[in-house]
Amino acid sequence: MQVFVTIYVSLIVAGRRTVDQVLANIREDVKADLVALGYEQ
Repeated sequence: MQVFVTIYVSLIVAGRRTVDQVLANIREDVKADLVALGYEQ
């Protein structure tokens, strides 16, 4: 599932998706990666 996390993080950073549009089962992983990249919510 890490591939999907990376894809969603890239889409969010690019402004093409929001955290609310991420699949529920990987949402927390995506949030953690965003925080690690400096995109605090």
